[in-house]
Order: sequence, then C-alpha cells, then structure tokens
Amino acid sequence: MADVWTRKGGDSAPSAQDRGQVPGPLVGRERESRDLRALLENHRLVTVAGEVGVGKSRLAAEAVAEAVAHEVGECVLGVGKGRPAAEEVAGVGAQGAGPRVVVVRWPEGRQDAGSDAGPGSPVSLTAAVMEAAAGVHGRRGTAGVGAVADRLRAADVLLFLDDVDPVHAECVGMVQTLLEFVPSLRVLVTARRPLGLGGEAVLRLAPLSAEPTDEHRTAPAMKLFLDRFLDRSLERAGAGFDADDSDLSSVADICRYVGGLPLAVELAAEQAARSSVGEVAERLKEHQCWLSAPDMAAPRHRSLRDAVAAAYVLCDRDERIVWARASILAGEFDESTAAFVCAGGGLAPARVPACLTRLAAVGVLTPVRDPGGIREPRYRMAPAAHDFGGERLREAREFEVAAERRAIHFHRVAALAENLWSLGSQPQAVRLVLAEAEGLRAMLEYAPRQPELAAAALESVLNLWFWWAVYDAADEGRRHLLRLLPMCRSDTLLIARGLCLAAWLTAYGDPYGASELLQHAWPAAVLTGDDATIGRIAHVQGMLALHEGDLERATEQFQEAASTIPPHVSGGLPPAVSLAALAVTQAEQSPRAARRSARRALSQPGIHGDAWACLVARYAQAFVDHSDGRTGRARLRAHRALAALDGRLPAPHGCAALRDLITDIDRGSRSGVPTATVPRGLTGVAIPAQAGSGIPG
Repeated sequence: MADVWTRKGGDSAPSAQDRGQVPGPLVGRERESRDLRALLENHRLVTVAGEVGVGKSRLAAEAVAEAVAHEVGECVLGVGKGRPAAEEVAGVGAQGAGPRVVVVRWPEGRQDAGSDAGPGSPVSLTAAVMEAAAGVHGRRGTAGVGAVADRLRAADVLLFLDDVDPVHAECVGMVQTLLEFVPSLRVLVTARRPLGLGGEAVLRLAPLSAEPTDEHRTAPAMKLFLDRFLDRSLERAGAGFDADDSDLSSVADICRYVGGLPLAVELAAEQAARSSVGEVAERLKEHQCWLSAPDMAAPRHRSLRDAVAAAYVLCDRDERIVWARASILAGEFDESTAAFVCAGGGLAPARVPACLTRLAAVGVLTPVRDPGGIREPRYRMAPAAHDFGGERLREAREFEVAAERRAIHFHRVAALAENLWSLGSQPQAVRLVLAEAEGLRAMLEYAPRQPELAAAALESVLNLWFWWAVYDAADEGRRHLLRLLPMCRSDTLLIARGLCLAAWLTAYGDPYGASELLQHAWPAAVLTGDDATIGRIAHVQGMLALHEGDLERATEQFQEAASTIPPHVSGGLPPAVSLAALAVTQAEQSPRAARRSARRALSQPGIHGDAWACLVARYAQAFVDHSDGRTGRARLRAHRALAALDGRLPAPHGCAALRDLITDIDRGSRSGVPTATVPRGLTGVAIPAQAGSGIPG
C-alpha cells in the first residue's frame, strides 16, 4: 500500500531533522486560541476550518499542546517555552500521565498518484489511524473502523486529524463511527471545510486583519510580518529594516495585498529579508503566486502557488472552471454576475451557483453577503486564489473571452446605473456603483489592451458621468476618457460626448486643457446634431468664464445651456443645473433675475426626482437670498437642503458649498460668486489624437 498518510504518535516524538524549521510563535491569534481551547473542553468533535495557508494546523497544534500541558505538565511535551509545533504533540500520552494524543497528518510533499491506494482510498485514513493508535510503523493492514474503535476505547484519547481534505468523505464516515462507539474519544480536525456532522463545533479561521483594531495598535498581519522579517534578517545579518514611515507603509501595503493570509505574510517576510520591503510591495501589487521560501518547515508551504494548487487539485472539473473564470472578476460579485461570466464551454449557468457555494466552503471564495435572504449572495475571491485562477485562465487561453464577457456585463451595469439615476432612483444608482466599483474599474483599466472592447468601455464611462462629476471621482473618470477616446475614432457621437465630459471634469483643474477639449468636442457635436452635448459644452464654457471672472460671458453661456439641453435627456448634466449656475452668476448684478432663474431651476420637469439637481438648485436659491440680505431664509434653505441628503451614501458635490455658505451666513460675510462649482481635476491634460474622425489632433 502506498504511504499516503503520515503516522504521528506512539512512544517518541520525531527528531529535529524530521520536524524541519520550527515555526515562530503564534501572532494575532489570541482570541482564536482561547476559543479553540474552550471548544476542546466542551465538545467531542471540533473542526478548525479555513482557506489554504490561514494557519489551521499551527493553531490546532498549539491548542492541543497547551491543553495537554495544562493537564499533565509541560515536561510531557518536552517544550521549554510553550511554543510547540504540531509535531511536538505527537508523543503526548506516551508516559501515561494524561490523555493520549494521536496525530495523523497528510504527508507533506509526497503523493503517489499511480498507486492503488491513493488519497481518498477506502482504507488509507482508517489504516493510518490504526497504525498511529497501535504505535507500530509499517503495518498497514485492512483493519476496519471497528478495530480502530477497539484500539481507542481503552484510553482517554484525543485524535488529531490534520489536513483531511484529500480524504474528506472517508473522514466523515470514520469519525462518525468512532464517536458513536468510543464515548471517551475526542477528535480535533483541521480542514478547509467542516465535516458536517451533528455535534460538531466549528472554528472558522479567517486571515489576520491588515488594519489596526481596537485591541492592536499595529495590525496583526503587520505584527506577524515584522516578527518573521526580523528573525530572518538577524539570521542573514545583512538585511535591515528602517522603521520609518515609508517602510512601515510598504509593510502595510504587503499585508493588504495578500489579504492578511498568514502563509503569504510569512513568505513575503522571507522575500523581504532577501531583498527589500519596498521591492516586495511593488511586486505583490501585481501578483502574489511568485512568493516562496525554500527552507520553510512544511514542503507544501514553501510556495504560495503550491499551497493553492493543493486545494485546486481537490476540486472537480466544474469547480476548477468556475475558479479560473471567476478570477477575471475583481472585488465582490454576485451569483448572476458569475453565472454570466463563467458559463459556456459545457458549463451551464445553472451549475455555477453550486460551484460558488462549494468554493466558498473550502475558502477559495469569501461570502460577503450570506445566502438565504431576499438578495442573492455575494462573494470575494481570496487574493492568492485570484492570482492562481488567473494563471489557469491564461493557460486555458480563455482570458480574452472572459474579459469580453466581463466587459459586456459591466457595460450593462453602467447602463442600468445611468437609467436608475435619470429615472429618479439616484440612491439605488449610487449603491449599485459602490457595490460594483472594483469590477467596473478592472474592466475599464483592461479595456485599452483589447481594442474591440474600447467602444463599450467608453460608453460605460459616459453612462457613469454622475459618479465622476457628482461624487468627486473626476480624476479617475477623466483618465479613463483620455485613454479610451483615441481608440474610438469611428464613432463621432461617442467622441463628442466623451470630449465634453472630459472638459467638464477638467474645467477648474486645468482651464486651458478644458478649453482645448471643447474645441475638439464642438465640431463633433454639431456634426451629429446632438443638442444635449452642444448645451453641455456651453455649460462648461460658462464655467470657464466664471473661473476667469467674466460674469457677462458666463451668464450668456449658462443661458444658452439651459435653453439647449432638452429637459428629459439622460446621460449628463440636466438643464436645472445650468439654471442654478445662471442664478448664482446673476446674484450680484441682477438679484431679481437670479431669483427667477433659481425658481425656474426648481420648477424643471422631474426636478424632485433628481436629488442632486435639486440640491444644486436649492444652493442657488440660498446663495441668492444671502446675496440679497435675506440671511434667515438663506440659512433655512441651506439646512433643509443638507437635511434632505441620505447620510448612508457619499456626500454629493455641492454639500461643501452649502456648508461654506452657512459659515458665511453665521459670520455675516459674503464670499462673492463661487469659482468652483464642479469637482476639480488634475492639471496637465493630454489631448487625445483623433486622426480620421474629422477632429484635429
């Protein structure tokens, strides 16, 4: 029979050569250690579950050693400082002073794939437990569970089954039988998913937090990194660490990039001791599976890629396909998104949700919204699993297809968000964008690499105009526009709208650049006869004139914008905002005309379903009242406008201006016409060349 299982236990602990490098102390697991000890005291079956590399075996071994040491004394363990590794609990109970610990572990770094008794074979686990319980090496007979129960019945035994994922089904049956026929037996299991037996107590182990908590001023993941890094640096006597802001910032970045996964943190510390913290942080920003450390104690932990691969080989075909294809999705995603992106090539959409559930059970995916409610569940892929899945996707030559399906999906998301915004459901539109922000960003960042996706990506950026302009994401939106515009030369309408939006987002950060963009946008808008874009170009020109202090020209441009933009047109600035800007511009020189313009803004069709336009119009009313000396009414209007906002959502553009106005009212001062009524963009606009489109580059 193949030596599938490693037997630990009996009369002596393994030698130092067998153990390899003893791991350092547990870091950041104080609460989990207490919880596990309590579970071991009160339950006969305890499972420590979690994703690959999260530290299940390490935590379980520590808890077993501490529990037994508490009962029989540390001399039995042969551990001086209370930092036992998993191997060091193997000899416990040999002296007969307390509960006997029988440890059976999957062999690290060995698997005889061609043998008859491979992982999961009917006798492999049972035979290994029998051998460990008997304390005899090399006698793998065909004893059944009944014989194992007889062997374990005579003594107080804690059976520690470590890393049972390769034989999960057999483990379930064996443990159920042993617990039924051996009343004194206790079982501790480590696995990626629980056994699912009645009476099972499960401790789900999550990665270490990469952010400081109330209990820890330094994030637990950072503590682990620094502990391992300093140990390895002292061994090499060459690497150093300057505890300055830049190095600590790089450490924080490393911990965030790897999601606080202890194995990845330790491997990153090993690499940083060989090079530098900054270099490791830069590499991890792009990819993680390259992390490795040849002298780690456990062979399966010497490479992050190998550790994740150990979980991958245990998945069935459908799970592997979903794992690889879902890796194209950044951030959180729901079942319907995964079903659309992952289906195809023999995998039906209806089978995807079950695969997601199984992948979540083994730690590849993390549920961020539990199933069973009105809303469908959402998931996030673990960072290491995400990078590993991307490698498999490229190996299968499916990356471009998956990217195309992702672009199609998020194009629909952006269109839905714009429809919600224009139809008066603005809170829902904002929540949708917030929920899908990482996926949208990943799609837009990749689109320029695949030219056939550029037009859909550009249209998505245009549909998200409200996010860039209203919620202070102007720089990001402008950057996407200027990358995509040169790739969409044949669609003049998209170009006109894109250049106009880019100019709007750039107006006060770089007025000259915005003016240049408008010069290219104007002929394209005229050629297509797009009144909405022509009116919005006039609005941006009014903003630039206002910025220059030319109130007369600003008034003319805002009037033209308000009369040109159709009332119900979607996809950009509504006429009510132009009327509000006109009222602000008229406030000093013509208060009566300003009040009329503000009233017209608030009487526009659909204004009460447009929360942002209503906010801007109410600001204009309050500003006009304050300029006209009606401070009480102005203060009341401003407070009412702020009170109408949804505090659970980001503050839209205009809130800061309202607060500044209230401050001016309270101080009895007047600041004059505001010069910043749109989000500020960065300077240095690069005008995209549009050769062949009729627009000069």
